[in-house]
Amino acid sequence: MRTIKTKLIVLLSIISFSVSAQNKAFEVDVIGKGQPILFFPGFTCTGEVWNDVVIELSKTHECHIFTFAGFGDVEPIEKPWLPKIKNEVETYIKENKLKNTIVIGHSLGGALGLWISSEQNVELKKLIVVDALPSTGALIMPNFNSDYMVYDSPYNNQTLAMSDEDFENMANQMSQGMTKNIDKQVQIKNWMVKADRETYVYGYTDLLKLDLRENIANIRIPVTVLGATNPYGKEAAQKNYEEQYKNLEFYNLIFAEDSAHFIMYDKPEWFLNQLKEELK
Repeated sequence: MRTIKTKLIVLLSIISFSVSAQNKAFEVDVIGKGQPILFFPGFTCTGEVWNDVVIELSKTHECHIFTFAGFGDVEPIEKPWLPKIKNEVETYIKENKLKNTIVIGHSLGGALGLWISSEQNVELKKLIVVDALPSTGALIMPNFNSDYMVYDSPYNNQTLAMSDEDFENMANQMSQGMTKNIDKQVQIKNWMVKADRETYVYGYTDLLKLDLRENIANIRIPVTVLGATNPYGKEAAQKNYEEQYKNLEFYNLIFAEDSAHFIMYDKPEWFLNQLKEELK
């Protein structure tokens, strides 16, 4: 009996534990001890996207790895999806009394970090944005107006009605442009296919509607942006980033050369080294 008890104590001390948010807007895996880092994944991804990074950073930090509602095995929530997640992340930080907190967010997760930082409802220490912009909608739509982003649209209705086979084919095509790592392309496609379809459609509308280009002027913490250069090249990427971040007075922009959107997959060693440098 004593041996079993000892093993349990050791096991609990070295493995991560799972925390389910009371409101179910996300689930969080927590591993390590030290200064807290919140890891926000990109759209449709689970917290597994951070696995390789967390193995290293959990040696020195308390890592909180999020998976948002409707993705992976986390049950979906009612819309508006993204505003609920944002509010409940802030509640999570307050209820867990997290101090000197660092946020690392990829894509959607980076936009979420910018949003939280700009509103200053919680105290953060630093934000690291991974290939994310203050306005995704403005990147892909000329003359962008967030008021035009509504749930009931022809595109949304078409995507909701799409067969599973057609949706998987679409996801497969999209994933091929997100990373050069073929094995990871399959993983990204599988995350997309597994996502709750309404969350995929309406959650993406929430993301497109979010326009923080003016709001980021309110951010008062250090911000580092790690940008990808593919598929349009560094010059075009730099132009997009500098235009969208022009109202943020101080930030550090670093490019991962010859990397697609999932920098952690295309440049894993470079990516980890950059994070370690930023956390010093």
